[in-house]
Amino acid sequence: MSELDIYLANSEHIDWQHPTLRARAAELAAGRQDDAAIAQACFTFVRDHIRHSWDYQANPVTCSASQVLEHGTGYCYAKSHLLAALLRANQIPAGLCYQRLTISNDQPPFCLHGLNAIYLKDHGWYRVDARGNKDGVDAQFTPPVEQLAYPIINEGEADLPEIWAEPLPVIVKTLEKYTTYQAVAENLPDIAIGAQR
Repeated sequence: MSELDIYLANSEHIDWQHPTLRARAAELAAGRQDDAAIAQACFTFVRDHIRHSWDYQANPVTCSASQVLEHGTGYCYAKSHLLAALLRANQIPAGLCYQRLTISNDQPPFCLHGLNAIYLKDHGWYRVDARGNKDGVDAQFTPPVEQLAYPIINEGEADLPEIWAEPLPVIVKTLEKYTTYQAVAENLPDIAIGAQR
């Protein structure tokens, strides 16, 4: 068993074996030969065609990859679940990563921000952020150069170094407990640094 196998697994939230999801993954891979080209197509689809729940003030709240694809919307966490699923459906190892960021300005409170790590044959692990671009946010797929949505600049913010195969429980709890984008925005998940290890 390879150490990458857990990053190819089908699960409740990264449910890449869902028929609709597999079909979309195949569409995105069509005509593309190498893993980087397929990964870029999947990334661009999630970044540009799945609406960020807060940016678009869109319901319903989604969590699993298939829900995100069905409804075309999700918070960053949910969008990262969909990207991981599309990649895994194409046999490209993909995991989940998190940053801890200030919610506004440069002061607490903090919240987690969800993104992905993709294992590319020519580059190894490469982080991408498909939350969706807007004014002040320009996330790109340019391996090996990382271009995420948010830099770590304020005291208390952090890049969490782990690559998870499954979403953190606090993420799932938030997305399953609250039923509107506004309720999620008022209860964004956070963890104390070190608590997730």
